[in-house]
Amino acid sequence: MSFLKAEWRKLAIINYEVNPKILEPYLPFGTELDLWEGKCYVSVVGFMFLNTRVMGLKVPNHINFEEVNLRFYVKRITENEIKRGVVFIKEIVPRQMITFIANSLYNENYETMKMDYLWEKKEACRSVEYQWKKQKDWNKVKIIASLNSVDLASGSKTEFITEHYWGYAKVSDKKTTEYEVTHPKWNVYEVLDYNIQINFSEIYGETFAFLNNQKPSSVMLAEGSEITVENKSIIKK
Repeated sequence: MSFLKAEWRKLAIINYEVNPKILEPYLPFGTELDLWEGKCYVSVVGFMFLNTRVMGLKVPNHINFEEVNLRFYVKRITENEIKRGVVFIKEIVPRQMITFIANSLYNENYETMKMDYLWEKKEACRSVEYQWKKQKDWNKVKIIASLNSVDLASGSKTEFITEHYWGYAKVSDKKTTEYEVTHPKWNVYEVLDYNIQINFSEIYGETFAFLNNQKPSSVMLAEGSEITVENKSIIKK
């Protein structure tokens, strides 16, 4: 049985090119950075968890909720395959229980904050917005996009960003948590405009403060789908 089943919907993805050296302290044992055309990226990703079930059970008040995360891209090369995955620098959710379970069982870096979202459809476009509050300040990502989605283009940067099917978390310098995430390829929307208001230093620390003044290299909106998070395994020396 999968550890978790849910839907991830309306994924707002904001990508920043960064110096790979700043990610070295976060890199889990057994993985290496996965680059796109020689460039290293971190992404802020906001989306909705819907119809969430943990070990087949729906937990009251934990079925539908927002998440915003900051992540980067890695790969693990084994004898049989190349596993492309993500590492989360921080994952923000509005429920304390989610934070406790994810941090305890999967060695993730969840933090609980007050959150909100707004989806709107108009005649010519749609709007997807996610908000989260740290101290007294609200942060937000807002994307204006086309009404209709299209197939993911093979070989595109969007395919690279969205087609990573493993999660890795650093336990120690010699130990890593690995888990598989399953989902079909996602349709995507054409992004028409966006508004990003994030205090990176306050949310993610001084290491990422430079992103306060850096324009995103790309902004994407994916429809999402049903997903599963499988049970974890341990990689160690």
